[in-house]
Amino acid sequence: MSTAPVEPSRPPINRQMLEALVCPVTQGRLSYDAERQELISKAAHLAFPIRNGIPIMLVDEAREID
Repeated sequence: MSTAPVEPSRPPINRQMLEALVCPVTQGRLSYDAERQELISKAAHLAFPIRNGIPIMLVDEAREID
């Protein structure tokens, strides 16, 4: 029996949905960071979280990035 921690499974992300989304600040393209489960707006320097497969496109919920 393994004692290694089990990573919770992540819901699949719909690629067509991701391609249709834009940054709510700049209306620019977003890139997908699968490891951190975020959508990145390089122009706005913001990372929007994806929770349970749902992108949270609220500036108040976004994380500032360099």
